[in-house]
Amino acid sequence: MSPSPSLISLTRQSLSQLLHRYSASLGRGGDSRHLSALQTGLGQIQTLQAKLESRCLKVAVFGLVSRGKSAVINALMGNSLLATGPIHGVTRWPRSLYWPVPLAGQPGQPAWQIELIDTPGLDEIDGNIQADMAQTVASQADLILFVVAGDITQAEYLALVDLWRQHKPLLLVFNKIDLYPAIDQATIAAQLRQLQQQLGEREGPPAITDGVVMVAASPAPWPVRVEWPDGSRQETWETPAPQIEPLRQALVTLVEQEGAALIALNTLNTARQVEGALVSHLSQIHGPQADAIIWRFARYKALAVALNPIVGLDLAAGVLADLAMIRQLAQVYGFSLSGRQVAHLWRAIIKSSGALLLSELGSGLLGAGKTTAALFSLIDSASGVTALTGAMMAQASTAGYGAYTVGKAAKIYLEQGCSWGPEGISTTLTRVLHRTDQSTTLARLRQEIQGSLAVGQTSR
Repeated sequence: MSPSPSLISLTRQSLSQLLHRYSASLGRGGDSRHLSALQTGLGQIQTLQAKLESRCLKVAVFGLVSRGKSAVINALMGNSLLATGPIHGVTRWPRSLYWPVPLAGQPGQPAWQIELIDTPGLDEIDGNIQADMAQTVASQADLILFVVAGDITQAEYLALVDLWRQHKPLLLVFNKIDLYPAIDQATIAAQLRQLQQQLGEREGPPAITDGVVMVAASPAPWPVRVEWPDGSRQETWETPAPQIEPLRQALVTLVEQEGAALIALNTLNTARQVEGALVSHLSQIHGPQADAIIWRFARYKALAVALNPIVGLDLAAGVLADLAMIRQLAQVYGFSLSGRQVAHLWRAIIKSSGALLLSELGSGLLGAGKTTAALFSLIDSASGVTALTGAMMAQASTAGYGAYTVGKAAKIYLEQGCSWGPEGISTTLTRVLHRTDQSTTLARLRQEIQGSLAVGQTSR
């Protein structure tokens, strides 16, 4: 499936909205610690914007030592830019090289590039440091390449499982096929299945993960006998050209077909995580003031509805109080909501809570009983006053609870930056997911994001 270029535009628009909304909170005061955290989060969003505009796909290359990770990158770049050699652990820290992707048939379109991230061997001496580093790099990558050579070991399989759990598209790169000419995808699949059974792993990558690419990034030299015209013979060594085209073509095809979708999904998913941290700090800054407003309106609504004897008018007054409360809460969080947006949010909250809707309707019905009791009190003052007081108390309790529930729901929505609004991060993520539902490469990434979105909607 060829993703629509509008995926980038949708993501750009959503990030801009997110940046604008939370920037407004910086000038509204608050604890310096939380304001500093807000500033950090906004900087992360700006970094995501820069990544989006660069049209750069992050590809992290992992593997155990001496599997040829750096050689694979060198072969893709067409130049020996990274140090390689038989010494254990030549690569000590992650390093990035940028490869301009030659896309055919897209004249006038902005150029794409791939950031190839070379990483240290996953079995280096500083195991804990390397594991933390690998998780950090993998979480920021759009695609993972895992390089193996020869028989896959238990350590390699466990490292592969850890990376697979990042829910990123993952390609298994079998390097040094010049030394293992009999190896094929069926053999690799059988090795993975056998290791999974031996280690008792209940979950793990399928037999060939998201694909296997066979390469020889730095083929071993072979002896060549040279015969001269005078009849003399000489033996020399000749290094064959790298066999890297299968991987090169796989990456180019991925960028052409899934590049925009990969960047959009990973950018939005990261932005959603950043927004989650911003929500926490925003709640600390504005939460107490918002709670005070909710309680004040709950009391006002309870009194206004209880003291209004006219059937139907009390319910209308309660609705107006809810709308005014939502508007004040929006001002606290720095959001400017139109009257239409406020009314839409109120209806959405009422619709999402059937019990609240019944309570509000019941409040109107209690108004009829309250009116009857008021009229009856003119005839029989004692019993009429008792009935009127009971109706007023019941209606006041229902109205106050309704206002409190609406206020709390609106507070959560506003603290989340209206992320489920027309251009919110969560809404945009959902739209992008729908547009990529036919892609097998993005299947696990979509599954992970859909799960987190479902949890987010449930907690709202």
